[in-house]
Amino acid sequence: MADTKFKVTIITPDGTVYDNDTATMLIMNTAGGQMGIMANHVPVLASLTINQLRIKHGQGTDEIAAVNGGIMQFDGKTALITADSAELPEKIDVARAEEAKHRAEEAIKEAKKAHRKNDIARAEVQLKRAVNRLKVSKFKSK
Repeated sequence: MADTKFKVTIITPDGTVYDNDTATMLIMNTAGGQMGIMANHVPVLASLTINQLRIKHGQGTDEIAAVNGGIMQFDGKTALITADSAELPEKIDVARAEEAKHRAEEAIKEAKKAHRKNDIARAEVQLKRAVNRLKVSKFKSK
């Protein structure tokens, strides 16, 4: 019988955020939509969006990470996520994320008043990152 487990590693410019070799499924949001992969999936390279990354294990356990863009490379046995930034729920500073959300919302308001499209786009990305971190911070391992 084929092996149903594979390795998942998440790395950022600051180092390795996650490394585990017992994943049974990986669910992520890519530029082309949501994607799920399992062991022995055909090799794939995908651009990740700002969203949560869900790592499923046998026995119904899940882990989650806040991923802020990046690339996922899978060779059938190993998923390597190279992300701009990534955090596990227990590492997220909720107060800092709340502050970032508030700052981004204020920046959007100010940029809209001044009709600055580039500043609006930049603040919207900051808002997406903050909301993603807040959403993931509420997750507890199942």
